[in-house]
Amino acid sequence: MDNRELWTKYKDRLCVCPKIGLTLDISRMNFSDTFIADMMPAMKKAFTAMEQLESGAIANADENRMVGHYWLRNPEKAPSDTLSQTITQTIADIKAFAADIRRGGIRSAGDKKFSDLLVIGIGGSALGPQFVAEALGSAKDRIKIHFFDNTDPDGMEKVIESLGRNLARTLTVVISKSGGTKETRNGMLVAAAAYKVMGLSFPQFAVAVTGLGSELDKTAEAQGWLKRFPMWDWVGGRTSELSAVGLVPAAIGGVNIDAMLKGARDTDAVTRRPDIKKNPAALMALMWYYAGHGRGAKDMVVLPYKDRLGLLSKYLQQLVMESLGKEKDRSGQIVHQGIAVYGNKGSTDQHAYVQQLREGVNNFFVTFVAVLTDAAGLKTGRAAARLEVDPGVTSGDYLNGFFQGTRRALFENGRESMTITVDDVSPRTIGTLLALFERAVGLYAELVNINAYHQPGVEAGKKAATAVIALQGRVMEHLKSGGRGTADEIAQTIGAPDEAETVFHILRHLAANDRGVNVTESAELTAAVFSA
Repeated sequence: MDNRELWTKYKDRLCVCPKIGLTLDISRMNFSDTFIADMMPAMKKAFTAMEQLESGAIANADENRMVGHYWLRNPEKAPSDTLSQTITQTIADIKAFAADIRRGGIRSAGDKKFSDLLVIGIGGSALGPQFVAEALGSAKDRIKIHFFDNTDPDGMEKVIESLGRNLARTLTVVISKSGGTKETRNGMLVAAAAYKVMGLSFPQFAVAVTGLGSELDKTAEAQGWLKRFPMWDWVGGRTSELSAVGLVPAAIGGVNIDAMLKGARDTDAVTRRPDIKKNPAALMALMWYYAGHGRGAKDMVVLPYKDRLGLLSKYLQQLVMESLGKEKDRSGQIVHQGIAVYGNKGSTDQHAYVQQLREGVNNFFVTFVAVLTDAAGLKTGRAAARLEVDPGVTSGDYLNGFFQGTRRALFENGRESMTITVDDVSPRTIGTLLALFERAVGLYAELVNINAYHQPGVEAGKKAATAVIALQGRVMEHLKSGGRGTADEIAQTIGAPDEAETVFHILRHLAANDRGVNVTESAELTAAVFSA
């Protein structure tokens, strides 16, 4: 196909959405001319299912829950006036609290304004806020944002060290729906201990975002934390960025959350359209179905050509893979559905894995994300945006050239891609991207007959981790009572002979961290003898 034919195909298959400042180009996906028409009956069913979802139908049957992240940016869509008023009031409370923090109405130790924000969460309680902070933050932000997003003590120590004496001017937001998420609870305890070392009372610096009546909610109320914001059971973690989970950190950081909400609300309106050729989320869902033959046969590589969107692929990993990665469909049949997502940023990937994308195994399709505006410096005249690195050429021109060159090089070698182009990286645009992918996920799930709104695999992992901790307690109790031996011997003695490998890993971890376990090495690693 020559360039003229490609141009004609581009014009025919370009979805233009001026209301949300976005275009979607699917001309480099090689679906047949009849594919979209053939999929219309399935898409009509998907639209009906999404309409029912937004109307308040029970979507998470495992927990008898509605799924209402769409109401967060349009409370009038909520199925009851009470729910609508609750959402509206929560947003107003968030804005008022953030404004109070930023202007100094609520102050830190020594009667000083807060200078930093520590967000403690994991999964959807961290990925969304991190993505937004990276996309919309700047060095000029008066309040700097930091994260505990794991239970890794080394990572938490690194953050505490970076804060230094500024911990006394750091507000901490703890995010956990149940209040019992171990990673988040552990981070909260580490943070509280750090404040205590400085002679500070943690509750005077703490804010909770959690479910009403949760363990965390009760703790925050009893200890007199600064503020509590609600998390609702009808908002899943991976779709919670436009709830208090994401809006509290964003608003405190200075982001215009009204613009984010408007971007998402406008995108919802566009992506409800039954006219598929004018609906970018429907087209994306269809392209996912086409590329993976309706069973996730190909991975999705996300390549945003903008540093500020560098965390987009990480955010989408959870949204897409946790929503679509399911063993069974709605009828109980084993289907092993899912779409693997990975990516980095352009043009970094010119020097990373594009070589394999172009010439290696063809098991993927690419989603490019291009941004028309080079940088905010265009308005201020800063050097990075205006500087000509060659006569008549800026660094932004090179970035655009690398994007177009990579897209062309992949297509020439039979690699498929689609391109999302947005006007800029602004709060409105971020809201648009969040809503676009949320809707695409929901529509695709309907096309392949799976429930996108439950995650039994995640719960299985949590239960397995809890079992390991319980086993560790039994191991330590045995050693403290004078027991010793190899992992095999200890596992046998405590009545867990089938868990010798787990016992071995527990013992090595405890010994390496000077946790009261001694080890006598052996020529064979697994024959080491452990004692207290």
